[in-house]
Amino acid sequence: MPRFYCPAPLQPDALLRLPAQAARHVQVLRLQPGQALTLFNGEGGEFEATVTQMGRSEVTVRVGQHQPLDRAARRPVTLAIGMPANERMDWLVEKATELGVTALQPLMSERSVLRLSGERAEKKVAHWHSVAVAASEQCGGNRVPQLLPVSTLAAWLAKQPAAPAGTRLLLSLRPHSPGLREAVAPLAPDTPITLLSGPEGGLSPAEEEAALAGGFVAASLGQRTLRAETAALAALAALLL
Repeated sequence: MPRFYCPAPLQPDALLRLPAQAARHVQVLRLQPGQALTLFNGEGGEFEATVTQMGRSEVTVRVGQHQPLDRAARRPVTLAIGMPANERMDWLVEKATELGVTALQPLMSERSVLRLSGERAEKKVAHWHSVAVAASEQCGGNRVPQLLPVSTLAAWLAKQPAAPAGTRLLLSLRPHSPGLREAVAPLAPDTPITLLSGPEGGLSPAEEEAALAGGFVAASLGQRTLRAETAALAALAALLL
């Protein structure tokens, strides 16, 4: 059954005009009055719904029963990622959403190729949110990851509040770093984690030192050097699946 994100209050038996993006998707699928679909608004669970009217640019549905399904990962993970260039960030957002990431923090660091600020950064974040919405609709997720504003690594580190020991992890190739699963083994399975991963070329030594000084613990994915997006997704899979 088609699933659509509808960021609006949902109540059983209410008539609802779908937001523009969801309405366009319904029209592309050529759903007709009487056909069923599923709505979710990111507040937990999902709702059955039925198309009642198809206009030239508007779609009206009747909201059905709420299904208290929660497909969120047990462990909340915020991924702070040095943004990879080109379409790789889109791909990373899509796959991180499928894996169950809770929030994504796009970062610029010394070796970042992609540089964003002002209106351009806001448009990119809005675009990535749309990518996350589409991935949530496809994978069955009922909560869309939060896309945080683009920041420099230094500014983001400076704003981090105190956190319990071991809940901030830095993906690193430093010798003798524990494996990722070893690093999280002492934590309860539902302990929130912040995971920091660098861009192409990784974080600079000074940036890694700044992260470690801010309470991050270096953790390894092994001896292979992975691409920025591969490393981040491999770590998410290890933490969430």
